[in-house]
Amino acid sequence: MIIIAIIISLAAIVALCWLLFNLAVFALPFFAGIAVGSWAHETGAGIPGGIIVGAVAAALTFGLFQLLLLVARPAWIKLLIVLAFVAPAAVAGYHATLGIVKLTMPSDTWQFAFAIVGAVAVGITAFMRLTMMAPPGPAGQGVAGTS
Repeated sequence: MIIIAIIISLAAIVALCWLLFNLAVFALPFFAGIAVGSWAHETGAGIPGGIIVGAVAAALTFGLFQLLLLVARPAWIKLLIVLAFVAPAAVAGYHATLGIVKLTMPSDTWQFAFAIVGAVAVGITAFMRLTMMAPPGPAGQGVAGTS
């Protein structure tokens, strides 16, 4: 029976890690939605109102990201926009990895080391996924005209 519990625990950890890697891109919109939804709930909107306002805030945050990537021309501005979304993903990766590692190893030094590795891995994954969302530059950019 204990072996089945260990296998199920490992499967749950793998599933949570997979979920973290897939949803890391949405860390900032999720945070914005939770913050605005909590604010709306505390100001008297109730639970349904808080959920709706939070969902709208999250969608607007992600929509603003898409719009800024579409409108921004210089690559360094696009990089800053992407990094604004990668930073919360890396923080979420750090804390998720630290939570998992605290269950498995007693050394604080190794916990910190693995949490940093997890933050870097999630940050790189989020960066790669966000750069794939960026629209391509204008056609013919960097090509010398022959006319």
